[in-house]
Parts: sequence; structure tokens; C-alpha cells
Amino acid sequence: MTAHRFLHLARHGDAVDDGDLSEAGREQATRLGRRLARLPIAAVHHGPLPRAAQTAALVAEHLPGVPVRAAEEVGDYVPPVPDPSALPEPYARFLAEVPPAEYERGARLAAAAIARHAGPGDASHELVITHSFTVAWFVRHALDAPRARWLGLNAANTGLTTILYRADRPPALVAFNDLSHLPERLRWTGFPAEVRAALGA
Repeated sequence: MTAHRFLHLARHGDAVDDGDLSEAGREQATRLGRRLARLPIAAVHHGPLPRAAQTAALVAEHLPGVPVRAAEEVGDYVPPVPDPSALPEPYARFLAEVPPAEYERGARLAAAAIARHAGPGDASHELVITHSFTVAWFVRHALDAPRARWLGLNAANTGLTTILYRADRPPALVAFNDLSHLPERLRWTGFPAEVRAALGA
């Protein structure tokens, strides 16, 4: 029987000036941990920045005995795009502002993230606490979409994305931006203001 491997990805909780978690972010992380306590999570991986590490620590309080590790490859970076000049103007403008060294670092880490965390394996559930661009990069990969298609995919703070990996078929996107663990007042933080307004948030 083919093993099912579920990779759960969540953006960190809401943060103050993109640093430490805000009060809302801490509550989001706690509620995410309570939800995930129902699953047999085998490991928690998180990006090295404080907002991701703090989110992982709060989630892990509800996952006793589960190992937690920092992982540079699921940190905050800009994934690669083959030809930024061919993109819509807002995306091309954004990428033009990324320093070449940072862009090269992002390409290296994005490849490492897929190599380390995407794909079939032992039957398990693993959790990655990361950042919006990295969640989008995993979704793009799972759907075998063009490499630039991570652009425009937003992840809400502690929104839960789940990808199922099996050896005998392509990855399956089970859920994207699931916020059912959050009350309405805590949903859709981290989204652009115009999108939040359109969602009534």
C-alpha cells in the first residue's frame, strides 16, 4: 500500500512591524496549535526569523514530544522567476527591486525547500511554519504551474495549506488558506488591504 505523506504549511502569525508576533498573532498561533493537536504531526520545521520561530513555539505547546527545528530553506526569501521582464508590470517592478544576491539566495533556498520537504515518504504528517512567498512556492510546485505563478498567491497569517504526496501520482493540493481555526476577527490578516476589503475583513 502506498504511503500517504501530508505536508501542512502555515504562514507565521500576525507580526508587529514584521518582527515579533503581535497579540493577535500569538492568538492565531495558539489556535492553530489546538487544531493541529488532533493530527499525528511527526515534526515541525520553521523559518529562522522570530515571527516564524515564535509561531512554531506556540503551536508546539499543543504537540508534546514533537521535534521542532529551524530550517533556513523555509525562511523568508523571493523564489526564482525565469524571465521577470515577461511578467505583468507590478510583478516585474517588484522583482526589479530585489538585489541580485538576495535573488540568488532565494533561488538556492527555494530549490532546497522542495528537495527537503516536497515528495512522498513514510506515512506521516509534517508541519512547516514559514512565510507567504514560500507557501506559494510549494503550491505552485504541487500544481506543476509555471515557475512565476507563485506571484499573486497570498497566504493569510496561520492560514493552513495542506499538500498530499504519494509515490504513484502527482501531488494533490488538499487545502489552501484554511482559516477555520480562527474567529472572524483574526482571519485574513497579512493580505493586501484591497483584498481584505473585498472579502469583508
